[in-house]
Amino acid sequence: MSVVEVRGLVKKYPAFTLQDVSFDVAEGRITGFIGRNGAGKTTTIKAMLNLVHPDGGSVVYFGKPLAENETEIKKRIGYSTGTVNWYPRKKIRDIVDVVKHFYDTWDDRAYRRYLALFGLDESKTPIELSEGMKVKFNLLIALSHKAEVLILDEPTSGLDPFSRNELLEVFMELKKEGVAVFFSTHIISDIEKCADDIVYISRGKIAAAMPKSRFAEEFSKPGESLEDTMLRMEGGAVHA
Repeated sequence: MSVVEVRGLVKKYPAFTLQDVSFDVAEGRITGFIGRNGAGKTTTIKAMLNLVHPDGGSVVYFGKPLAENETEIKKRIGYSTGTVNWYPRKKIRDIVDVVKHFYDTWDDRAYRRYLALFGLDESKTPIELSEGMKVKFNLLIALSHKAEVLILDEPTSGLDPFSRNELLEVFMELKKEGVAVFFSTHIISDIEKCADDIVYISRGKIAAAMPKSRFAEEFSKPGESLEDTMLRMEGGAVHA
């Protein structure tokens, strides 16, 4: 079942246009959002969250339009970027004590579980964290209020290979619980390891949105990895 429906998103900038972007995100599935830098991944994600106002199209969560139900919907979703924007000199425990009151679904047991899993020290401040640990802190907040949909912009950015693999395993556990995970990445091996579905954007347009297995059947040549296929497609095949 689709829990997110993106239809005809348009966002115009002087040097770039997001054009008629449409795709679904399904319950209990991991969707990898791929495309080269500048293709429109972050703009799409921000439009999905009303962080930028699209010039056209619609976004529906749980059957409800985001435009009319933003407060309710945002309590049910988690969002994380590859960077953290919390108060840089406040301790993690103090930030959490404030943030948890915004969510009536906050789960202290889940918070403690992910705190331990990610190896985060509550007494530290964001400015003391490495780039990888900043990513984990953002995810910690997103995962601790029982989000039904996770929308993540480059969540594995800055993580070492072990930590990336650990995070992908978290995604796979979450999907068993029915959580929809939508994450952008330029690390194609992460998509190969865990994604069920692929949304591929190129130059502001959706080039493919389908299950990963079907993507391989339709676009990959014999013996190609997903990364090989992407490189070839970006070389011009998707625009032919």
